[in-house]
Amino acid sequence: MGKVSKSLRGQLLLDGGGLAGSFFNHTVVLVCQHDATGAFGLVLNRAADNTVGDVITADLPDTIKAGTLYLGGPVQPSAFSYLHAPDDCGNGNVMEYLQLSHSLEELVELTNKFTSPPRLKIFAGYAGWAPGQLDDEMKRKSWLTHPADFNLIFSTDSKKLWKQILSGLGWQYKLLADGPEDLSQN
Repeated sequence: MGKVSKSLRGQLLLDGGGLAGSFFNHTVVLVCQHDATGAFGLVLNRAADNTVGDVITADLPDTIKAGTLYLGGPVQPSAFSYLHAPDDCGNGNVMEYLQLSHSLEELVELTNKFTSPPRLKIFAGYAGWAPGQLDDEMKRKSWLTHPADFNLIFSTDSKKLWKQILSGLGWQYKLLADGPEDLSQN
């Protein structure tokens, strides 16, 4: 197994302009797990065409069923996971106060006891890296990193998330964020 230089768990990965033509073009990925066995992440800014209720038929509140389903990545698109920030989470498994889960039963239980709109994001698929693969991509500067926070993770305008974060990293990244998707159109 590969040696991890530094765990990126709880960090955001941003396409730094070198991923054009791939699933990860202009994406923001939350790294949920990164160790010697590989890495697991969820794309925060790629909404699916379906709602949560179109895909998950469990007994969920209507507000959750009508919510946006996100494409977490190209790996196992039928795999389901979700991020949530319950008040009693404390030491979450992704970062403080942020929990990743894959249990449909827990999601039903969790959403049926909400008294206010939850901090919840539901995903189909995920981004996965083999041992050492993400470290190699970082060495090749395929990704930029940015600290994760709840406002970014649970952003209501996820379409603008990549551009929003990139624009705050300095003028050269603002140029990239504001440029055309196809540089031949420049």
